[in-house]
Amino acid sequence: MPETKPTIWGRANSVNVQKVLWCCTELGLAFERIDAGMQYGKTREADYLAMNPNARIPTLVEGDFVLWESNSIMRYLCLAHGGRTPIYPEPPKQRASVDRWLDWTLSTVQPVDRPVFWGIVRTAPAERDMIQVQRDADAAAEVWAIADRLLAARRFIDGDAFTLADIAIGSYARRWLGVEGITRPAQPHLTRWLAELGERPGFAQFVAPPMS
Repeated sequence: MPETKPTIWGRANSVNVQKVLWCCTELGLAFERIDAGMQYGKTREADYLAMNPNARIPTLVEGDFVLWESNSIMRYLCLAHGGRTPIYPEPPKQRASVDRWLDWTLSTVQPVDRPVFWGIVRTAPAERDMIQVQRDADAAAEVWAIADRLLAARRFIDGDAFTLADIAIGSYARRWLGVEGITRPAQPHLTRWLAELGERPGFAQFVAPPMS
C-alpha cells in the first residue's frame, strides 16, 4: 500500500470525476482532490499535459504513478486498494460482465447524455435551442429505456449486487433524471434504482449536489 494518498485532479461538477470520488468512498479510501478544468484551467499547462496528454479530467496521481480515464482509474483503485471488493468481482466472467457496462457507459450513454446536459445545464437560458435539446432527449430516452427494462428484473445493473457498473451508469442517470426542461417517458425501474443509489454516502456527497 502506498504511503501517500492518491490525488485526483478534476473539478467536482464533472461526472467523470464524480465517478472516481464515489468509488473512493465505496472503498473507504482517503484522497486529495485538486480543482482543474473549465473555470479552473490547468489542463492545458505543460505540467498537466505531461501527466495527461488529452488535457482532460480526471487524472490520478499516486506517488510516481499517473493514470487517466475515469473507468480505468476506478478499476485500478479497486485492484490496488479494494482487496477482494465485491464492487469489482474477481471471477473472470463476473468481472467481464461489469466491464462491459463500463464500456457501454462510454460507447452508448455518454454520447447521448452530453448534448442534453450541455444544452440545458451549461448553456445560458437565452441561448438554448430547446427544439434540438428535445430531439437529443428523445434519442437519450431510447438508450435509458434499455437500462429501465433491465432493471425491471434485477436490483442493480449487473444483477443483485452493487458494482462499478452502478457507479458508472448511475452518475449519468442522475443527470438524465435530474435535468429540467425536457419531456421524457416514465422510466419507473430506472427511477427506483437511482433512488436506492441515492442512499449511498458516496452518491449523496459527490453525485447528488446541484448540477452545474
